[in-house]
Amino acid sequence: MRTNKGACRAAAWYHHQVLVPLHQDLVPLHQVSVHRSSFADVFQKSSCCPPPDLARGGMSEFQEQLRQQHERTMHQELGMLLASSTGPQAEISRKDFEGFKSIFHRFLQRKGPSVDWAKIQRPPEDLIQPYENIKAKGLPDGITASLNKLVVVKLNGGLGTSMGCKGPKSLISVSNENTFLDLTVQQIEHLNKTFNADVPLVLMNSFNTDEDTNKILQKYTHLRVKIHTFNQSRYPRINKESLLPIAKDLGMKGENADAWYPPGHGDIYASFHNSGLLDTLLAEGKEYIFVSNIDNLGATVDLSILHHLMSQPADRRCEFIMEVTDKTRADVKGGTLIQYEDHLRLLEIAQVPKAHVDEFKSVTKFKIFNTNNLWISLPAIKRLQQQNAMDLEIIVNPKTLDGGLNVIQLETAVGAAIKCFNNALGVNVPRSRFLPVKTSSDLLLVMSNLYSLDAGSLTMSKKREFPSTPHVKLGSSFTKVQEFLTRFDNIPDMLELDHLTVSGDVTFGKNVSLKGTVIIIANHGDRIDIPAGAVLENKIVSGNLRILDH
Repeated sequence: MRTNKGACRAAAWYHHQVLVPLHQDLVPLHQVSVHRSSFADVFQKSSCCPPPDLARGGMSEFQEQLRQQHERTMHQELGMLLASSTGPQAEISRKDFEGFKSIFHRFLQRKGPSVDWAKIQRPPEDLIQPYENIKAKGLPDGITASLNKLVVVKLNGGLGTSMGCKGPKSLISVSNENTFLDLTVQQIEHLNKTFNADVPLVLMNSFNTDEDTNKILQKYTHLRVKIHTFNQSRYPRINKESLLPIAKDLGMKGENADAWYPPGHGDIYASFHNSGLLDTLLAEGKEYIFVSNIDNLGATVDLSILHHLMSQPADRRCEFIMEVTDKTRADVKGGTLIQYEDHLRLLEIAQVPKAHVDEFKSVTKFKIFNTNNLWISLPAIKRLQQQNAMDLEIIVNPKTLDGGLNVIQLETAVGAAIKCFNNALGVNVPRSRFLPVKTSSDLLLVMSNLYSLDAGSLTMSKKREFPSTPHVKLGSSFTKVQEFLTRFDNIPDMLELDHLTVSGDVTFGKNVSLKGTVIIIANHGDRIDIPAGAVLENKIVSGNLRILDH
């Protein structure tokens, strides 16, 4: 590569004035992490000023040389990892690493925020359709034909560790002993039976969930639903300092147990395409996928949205619908849809400059947020993958491993692709289509009599006077599912509840009823046993209350 004297002087100055004082002994360049925005900071901390010609472009060229050095060294490391194994796993990893090389290259090229705040605009009204308008069109007699062109895809890569469970989160029981996966399968089987349709279920697993999930799938073989699986990619975690993989080989055990990660649900496009399943479904005449998180119990197939998609003229066919819903103060960190450079675009809080975070969280300026319920054209996915045109914003996710090592994960989000598709649309849906179970507080709501279960779908009880769900906040004693379950003899009646806060060592007897605002606080060392049959309405309970068996 041709260099100029300025770049050489920049490299020499940086080496002698920064690396030597910082590290005492010289280290190879690829073992030094220089953050893309840190050069000015380095100059300020150094005991001398950089040569004047650095301001005339020498440092810029030096930065480019450094990026190229990082990239070359990364490719060498990935090559050595591939050489450590043979057979099918090596070929799968080779495909995964091609994707990782691409995201790593873009990561090195990043310069500042991915959005210019001044360019952000509210989406035009015709690009965010009210669900009521779509539903008002009614359904045709032949909705089965539309269903036969649909595939349901559930994002099933997550573990239940945040709720104190081992294995896939989709295998946690949430309602009447049914797991997330049970409910999903029941919903689709009911759909296929009711409309004499053939809607398959596709699970995007990760290397964390694939084995356990496939063992469970055997119990669904007699049901009227075809189930396919594919694995999202497996990317190497990289050392935050050296920007190199921490993996020693392609194995996933021992010292390599923490060396890998699934790179976010934005990986669905590449891994779906690479698996061959995309082509298989296209050959079967499938046209759209409905994608959602498997822990969102409100994400069921909506026939009105499906009909809206299928009824568009061929030359103006909508390739991407994102379901959004009205933001509340509980959703201020959720991604929102904006108009940016004549395209609909998903704006996540991680992309927002610090000076504008409060503005982003405002429920008056940004009134909607992404539910991650998405309807996407299969032919469009294939076209964009073949053209290598999926340009998704990179999410840099820092982690600290158990041994104290700082690593980073480079991830993408599935909804960020909305800007790449033609005639994309947002649909403002009822809050009932967003019912995620992320915590034990969410679990209490869906296990209660607030919801009734019918063919795998949860619906708000008609006995509830208000359509909104209560605000529930359970303390750390309830975090793990098994401990949560031991604290309830049965789930309280919550039909008239508005707000519940529970903190400390608290248990609930049978047939407890909670109404209005209920706050129960057991201080450290105290315990509160809510007695069987108790009715708490607009009450604060504190202190110590023990009920012992006689």
